[in-house]
Amino acid sequence: MLVRKENEIIADPTFQAILQGVVEIIEHSRQSIAVYVNQEITMMHWHVGKFVLQQINYEDKAEYGKKIVATLSQQLTERYGKGFTVSAIFRMLKVARLYPDEQIMATLSQQLTWSQLVELITIEQEPKRLFYQQMSIRQRWSSRQLRKYEDAMLYERSLIAAKPEDKQIAQMEDLEPGELTPDMVLRSSYVLDCLGLSGYYSERDLENAILQQMERFILELGQGFAFMERQKRISVDGIDYYIDLLFYHRTLNRLVAIDLKLGKFKPEYKGQMELYLKYLQRYEQRPNEQSPIGLLLCSEGNSEHVELMMLDEDNIHVAQYLTELPDKQWFIDRLNRSIAIAAEHKNENKLNN
Repeated sequence: MLVRKENEIIADPTFQAILQGVVEIIEHSRQSIAVYVNQEITMMHWHVGKFVLQQINYEDKAEYGKKIVATLSQQLTERYGKGFTVSAIFRMLKVARLYPDEQIMATLSQQLTWSQLVELITIEQEPKRLFYQQMSIRQRWSSRQLRKYEDAMLYERSLIAAKPEDKQIAQMEDLEPGELTPDMVLRSSYVLDCLGLSGYYSERDLENAILQQMERFILELGQGFAFMERQKRISVDGIDYYIDLLFYHRTLNRLVAIDLKLGKFKPEYKGQMELYLKYLQRYEQRPNEQSPIGLLLCSEGNSEHVELMMLDEDNIHVAQYLTELPDKQWFIDRLNRSIAIAAEHKNENKLNN
């Protein structure tokens, strides 16, 4: 009899509404507690690192500092248990050294876990570290995902990586935590080995293969892309043109037009993409959106042409797509080549001015 009454109560809509409301309150509180605990743990570790650095002036007394840290680790472990190994304290020192400002650290502690910060401090190159920091916040990566994207050389493949380091740092330091730019989202190369293309194929074959493997294609593009249209028709003065693929990026809040090309980038592609973007801006862009950007995907790379055309200034970007996955050295060599070309043109401009 009691069981029947209990079942009747469980099935009652009023009870279900009460149960759902209580569950939501508990879950919200648990999430808030988890965020608070993470923030407090992170700040505790940072304060320990900051205090030890200030007390022993570690940079000038490295050998003495090592002895201090070893003894400190032993005493803290005896008192508090796990979490204060020698390597753990050295990580606290490094985090405090790389993030010396308490206000900045307090903000980061609300958005990144201690394990993510520990992963970030292993990245010695400052612009690369800032890149992964911003991406981790915005894309809500776990520390495991962060390592995965590092292994996939996401930074080296980003458009921002080819810029001079001082420009990269200035650009990323001006951003709000988690804010991204097109140069951070778009890449200089995309690996489309999932399409199964080899030997001779046409632009239409490439487009069809992408549509058949759209989910994998979007995963390679990166988080935030939403597919809008294939062969988007635009009409100018009675002449029809077609944008191969049209996407929308939620974080950038703008349309992204993608044109697929066989071979190397050609200067006339710029004029064609400019027409597409101006049309989209006039007829498709919504009041709350940013101006559209274009991505030309070419099967071969030619960095100097792209650099000379200064495409970034026109919201047009060029990337190379690969139908087979190369080794990591290929990406490194390509990035170094792009950096060298950019530096060469920068020096030429200084001399001319």
